[in-house]
This record gives sequence, structure tokens and C-alpha cells, in this order.
Amino acid sequence: MLRCRSSLLLALRMLSSSRTANPNPKSKLPTLNLPLCSNRNIHFSYSCNFSPTPNMTLSNCCSDATTGSVPILAQSDSTNPEESLVVVSFYKFAYLPDHADMRKPLKDLCQQLRVSGGIILAPEGINGSICGTRGSVERVLAFLQSDDRLKGLRHVESPVSPEEEAIHHGHSSSSPLAAGDDAPFRWDHVRVKLKKEIVTLGMPEVSPSEKVGKYVSPKDWNALISDPDTVLIDVRNDYETRIGKFKGAVDPCTTAFRVFPSWVEEHLQPDGTDVEHVETESPRESIKSSMEIQKPKAPKRIAMYCTGGIRCEKASSFLLSKGFKEVYHLEGGILKYLEEVPKTESLWEGECFVFDKRVSVDHGLVQGTFKLCYGCKQPVSDEDMKSPEWEYGVSCPHCFSSKTEEEKERARARQTQFESWGIIGGPDKGQRPANGTKRNHSHKTRLSSSV
Repeated sequence: MLRCRSSLLLALRMLSSSRTANPNPKSKLPTLNLPLCSNRNIHFSYSCNFSPTPNMTLSNCCSDATTGSVPILAQSDSTNPEESLVVVSFYKFAYLPDHADMRKPLKDLCQQLRVSGGIILAPEGINGSICGTRGSVERVLAFLQSDDRLKGLRHVESPVSPEEEAIHHGHSSSSPLAAGDDAPFRWDHVRVKLKKEIVTLGMPEVSPSEKVGKYVSPKDWNALISDPDTVLIDVRNDYETRIGKFKGAVDPCTTAFRVFPSWVEEHLQPDGTDVEHVETESPRESIKSSMEIQKPKAPKRIAMYCTGGIRCEKASSFLLSKGFKEVYHLEGGILKYLEEVPKTESLWEGECFVFDKRVSVDHGLVQGTFKLCYGCKQPVSDEDMKSPEWEYGVSCPHCFSSKTEEEKERARARQTQFESWGIIGGPDKGQRPANGTKRNHSHKTRLSSSV
């Protein structure tokens, strides 16, 4: 059933209802050719009834939606609260010059199925992490892979705890809006962003879709990194490596992935470039002299890893472009390793930071012990929360000294809004208050009951 507030579509709805009294049960409704409506309650199907062709893409598949021919879809039953939830992280490097055209159909499908999370589309591919019922998530992944360029999408699945499921389905009072701050993602919200890169290195000439290092499965990873000729590098950021990494890994201590190339330039050199000849000019005499600067010896073999595999895949492409020969990376990243390798055989130490409300996971992908500082979005331990520099929603020992008092006051105001209304900005965010008066806290109760 199509739902919209406009009088035109309301009339069409009444017309379609009257047709149910048609004595001929075999008669069918005609295809409606309507302009797209921005009302969020309209649920369009972007499923394609076609035989795949060699050059099939999502933008071709959804061409009807862009030209105005919109098939009507019955409400999916995949949101049955009895179904279990899963979190799936996925990515693939692929040439997507039409990535902007993929955004709307993908977001509409996720909203229809109540799949939440964040997805990035860029000319170099797709990267995302979504949460929903198993059936809904599988439909989103199948939709993506209906595009020939995204077949073989790399993804890792994580379970969701019973507590998180209860919050997702609105059975918990721990969050004022039931399915809000405590869930891995807000169940009613998905972000699909357009960016220049799906993981920012700042070097568009690096193309993993053209060349990439050798994938190593989790079961073979221990043997590779235990070899003394292998240099193991963690390509994640410092706030991630702080709570866990592989035994013996080199930590570049980068604050962002785009800093990694400069770290390589300073600390690593490929074979044959251990010595650099530099010409210098004496300040007193215009006589040039040659000097040699010793750089670190080239590693025979480099192995890299990251959370889900995407950063180390791009990093391996970068190292190959710089002349390194033997470059390996962990297939599926840390998450796949923790899922498949038993803890008794594991070389992983600590917990793995993840980019959702679980904050960290341990072996078997069970939720870890770390919480999140909403002041800096970094993980904090129980010990950190005992510090006088810890203030919930405002600061932690890792960001306290870097924040001004003005920034802390803004954070306190934001936290007060959330505690009062369950959402930042309150229920009237972006709207003029009725009669110019402020709403009282009784709205919290009404909002909770309406969700």
C-alpha cells in the first residue's frame, strides 16, 4: 500500500482500495507512473525482475525509479521481532563512476527494511557497516551484488547480544527512545554518504582494484607473522592499537590513515634503497659535497592488518606502488581472525575497536569491555572512568587536556539534551517551538510511548 500525504496520492490510494471489490479476482492494478515523493513512509521496491546481463549495474537496474515508473511493494515481514539481529561490515574496491546514482535506491531499500548503519559510496568502491534482521541484511547484500562490479563483496558478520536485540525492538527502558543510544545503530536510521574515497589515504593514484598484496587467510596468518623475516605492521590509528594488537606488531602511532604514507617514507624503504645519496651545499663555500644517509634496512616481507581488511588492502597497494615486492595482508581483517581462530591458538592480544556502539569485541566477536567517550569518540576502560578527568559525555583522560572549557560546556549542554529528550536537540530540533514556549520534560514520556 502506497502511503503519502498529498491529496493526489490519497485519491489513488482510495481508488486502489475500491478495486478490491472487483468481482474479477484475476484483474490487476495498472502500473502507476508517478513522480517520486519525498515522504519517508513511501516504500519502493528496487528489486529487479530481469535476467542479468554482462554490464548490469545498480543504476541500470533502478532506471525505472529515476524515470518515474515506481512499482508498489507490500510491507516486508522481515522486521519480525522474533528474527535475530546481525551486524555486517562489508567493502569492495571497484570502479564506480556512477556511485552518486546508487545512493537513493540503496538508502530507500535500507529504510524500507529497517536496516541501520553507515555506508560510504565513492568512485573507488563501497564501504559500510549495517545492522538489521538477518533476512533484511541479506536482502541489502543481495541488492548490492546484483551489480556485477560488486559481486564478491567482502563482508564479516558479527552477532548481536540479547540485550542489544531488546533495545532494537523497543523492549528496554535504558534509552529514552528505546532504540537509541545503547543499540549498535539506531534501528530507524541509515546514512549513505558520497565521498572521494571509501577509506581516505589522500592518494587517488593508489588503486587496489588494479593491484593489491597477497591475501592471507586467518588459519595461515600465525605462521606468516611468526616468521622472523616478516615485519608485521598495524595500519590502524593510535586509539585503536591502544586497546589491542597482534603480538610483535609494529605500531606506526598514526592519528589518521592519510598519515601512513609519510610514516612509510620515514621508516621503510624497498630493496635496493637502503642508502640515499644527498647533495649538500656548504654555507661558506659554494662547493657541493655528497653524503650518504643510512635508512632502515628493507624488510624481506611485510604483513599488514586492520579491523576488517579495507585499510590494509589499500596500504598494500600503496607499498607495491613504492617498489616493495612481498606484501601480504590479513583477509577479512582482525574481525575474521577473531571469528575463526580459537582463543587458545590466537596471537591477538587485547580487544578490537569497532566503529559502532559495541565499541570493542573479543574472541568469537563477543562484545568487549570498553566504553566510548562521546567527547572524543575514543575507547575508555573501567580504569579510565575512575579518573577525575572522566566526565560522561564530555571528556576522558585521553582528551581532557586537549579540550577547551568552551568545548566542554558545549558537550555538557549536548549531554543534558540527550538525557532530557533521548535525542540531541530535543524533539523540536530544527523547528520553531509552538507559541514560542519551551516544551517540558513530559514530552520524554510521550515520545517513548510513540516509538
